[in-house]
Amino acid sequence: MTNRILLSPPHMSGNEQKYINEAFETNWIAPLGPNVNAFESELASYVGSNGAAATSSGTAAIHLALELLGVGSGDTVFCSSLTFVASANPILYAGATPVFIDSEEETWNMSPVALARAMEEAQVKRQLPKAVIVVNLYGQSAKMDELMAICDRYEVPVIEDAAESLGSLCKGKKSGTFGQFGVFSFNGNKIITTSGGGMLVSDDLDALERSRFLATQARDVAKHYQHSVVGYNYRMSNILAGVGRAQLEVLDERVAARRAVYERYEMALAGIDGVEFMPELEGTFSNRWLTAMLLDPEKISVTPNELIDALEAENIEARPVWKPLHLQPLFEECAFYAHAEDDVVSERLFERGVCLPSGSGMTVDEQERVVGVIQRTLGVSKEQSLLSQ
Repeated sequence: MTNRILLSPPHMSGNEQKYINEAFETNWIAPLGPNVNAFESELASYVGSNGAAATSSGTAAIHLALELLGVGSGDTVFCSSLTFVASANPILYAGATPVFIDSEEETWNMSPVALARAMEEAQVKRQLPKAVIVVNLYGQSAKMDELMAICDRYEVPVIEDAAESLGSLCKGKKSGTFGQFGVFSFNGNKIITTSGGGMLVSDDLDALERSRFLATQARDVAKHYQHSVVGYNYRMSNILAGVGRAQLEVLDERVAARRAVYERYEMALAGIDGVEFMPELEGTFSNRWLTAMLLDPEKISVTPNELIDALEAENIEARPVWKPLHLQPLFEECAFYAHAEDDVVSERLFERGVCLPSGSGMTVDEQERVVGVIQRTLGVSKEQSLLSQ
């Protein structure tokens, strides 16, 4: 059996052990300590925010952001539909109700057209959302200027879910810094990892301090253990923060490697009639966390699931594009706003999309193996693809 090629495995820099050893040598093993403080400072500096608070996961960071915005029972929160469930689950944690917004084709992210229509209807009903969660899918920034303008018009705060887009840019500004709060994930499959972890970023330092209080069980200032509000166990381990510090040192290299992976896929496969790749909007810079492509069913008889199965048969991991949340049983009672009456973009992307192995440590030989399986499955010879030109 040939070695397995994973979708997006961790890629260590080699410097992680230095920070881990420091944590052990100083006995800072708890979910606090010098590595946590330094990781927060270094991440905030990298993205250009005033501050950051390290959390146990990106999901925890979203939950804290909703809490800081006062989201609770009876409230609604607008959220991108084409995303992982972790973007919306914290809305349920807060006791609020999600309303899902469709994608648009130029970024695959939240449609400003659909958002504007949802806001107009909400204003008429006097039920404006308490917040909007905008997701930057697979590393590609949403149309943040347009989306922010709509939210600002209605004075609705934005949480930018940049879990997949650390290192990406939108008009020269780092992903995760457009909304009142930005969220990053360091899960094992992300562009840099702490095994499990996340980060909440903001220019509001008081809010970040409040998030740290809530994330450490909301313990009041007292000699004894006293608690006046509900808190959470959401802080990051000092050991894992050390891993994150070493990973952050090589983030730009990891972005360059992922973009190179994408470019090789595009060179090899973009010439096949019926194949197209996730676009990169003009004025943005995607970290290309995952390379995602579409198969046009009018031109290609092979379905995404059949291609995924063919890759799996060769010990290669691939995945469908996220199933839209408005189609999930968990959210079947929630409202949804399509991009257009006759065009549900997120559903079409789900039906046609495939995410290809995109690890920053993937070798050219491994990628050629992936490309070869795709070409054979689609019935295309190497000579017909752009790789041979």
